[in-house]
Amino acid sequence: MLKTIDEIYDRVIHVLPSSERLKLANLILTNLVQQGTVIDDSDTWNEENVSDLSRFSLQYAATIYPDDEK
Repeated sequence: MLKTIDEIYDRVIHVLPSSERLKLANLILTNLVQQGTVIDDSDTWNEENVSDLSRFSLQYAATIYPDDEK
């Protein structure tokens, strides 16, 4: 018996044609919407996260590409 989502996907879903997998995805998403399922957005990015990432990226780029051209 399949016990994890990964096992189910690997043995049942993955072997289906793409069109059937898309139909299944549509069924699942439609069902979630109809149930009014609340999606946890605690892991979404806000403006502060994007700003922090941008600042870090620029600092990192400055360390690996120093401005020593003359």
